[in-house]
Amino acid sequence: MTDLLVRKHAPDAAGVVLEVTPQSAGWSHVGFKVIELAAGETATGGEPGREACLVVLSGTADVTVGGRTFAGLGGRASVFEDRAPGAVYTPGGAAWSVTAVSPVELAVCTAPATGAGAAREIAAGAMSREVRGSGTNTRHVRNILPETETAESLLVVEVITPGGNWSSYPPHKHDTATAGEETALEETYYHRLNPPQGFAFQRVYTDDRSLDQTVAVEDGDVVMVPRGYHPVGAPHGYDLYYLNVMAGPKRQWIFRNDPAHDWIARKG
Repeated sequence: MTDLLVRKHAPDAAGVVLEVTPQSAGWSHVGFKVIELAAGETATGGEPGREACLVVLSGTADVTVGGRTFAGLGGRASVFEDRAPGAVYTPGGAAWSVTAVSPVELAVCTAPATGAGAAREIAAGAMSREVRGSGTNTRHVRNILPETETAESLLVVEVITPGGNWSSYPPHKHDTATAGEETALEETYYHRLNPPQGFAFQRVYTDDRSLDQTVAVEDGDVVMVPRGYHPVGAPHGYDLYYLNVMAGPKRQWIFRNDPAHDWIARKG
């Protein structure tokens, strides 16, 4: 893998503006796409052997899975509004449709699954919130589909990093299956910026530097993290939002900090 950055493009006939598949990424688990819908438009999906978490990033939508409709989900004006997104979990192989009540930005997060479980709305109250870090390492986290909530493979979380701050920091990784110490998870970062003309930086690197890329991300870009540490920096004046999708052989998030920088986490 030589290019970890995926840029947003003009909507195709289905409204898709960005897509990462296991085939395009060269990995085994995570799939991710963003669909933009005008009011009244509908997106459909559902893949055999893959579960989905449908996240209404902005706007309001009705979501139908297997004949069951979850009406009026979402409602926030943008990802920077301090409220939970609308979200629905769909089990592996289930067909779904999303109809926009207002203009909608929809994230479709997928990963391997057998089809166990049932479709459900992920209520705002089930999305735990936390503040991580301190000082210029402060960021605000909303856990949309954490490991404490039922799914087969997917982990989904959104984060807002204030301008001038760092995130996913100290640099950490989760690319090795070491029982009790680290889990192997692929990951995508879907970046949004406020104001939208801004930019941010993300570095992805391994201990041996066989992978070492630093990319400038703009509003609507995705960075793929197949392995390695992956810190993010938001320049002064531009708040950064990102939606993380993770999946791997074991549905658990255990990470290891870069030993060179672990002192930051232990400070104070």
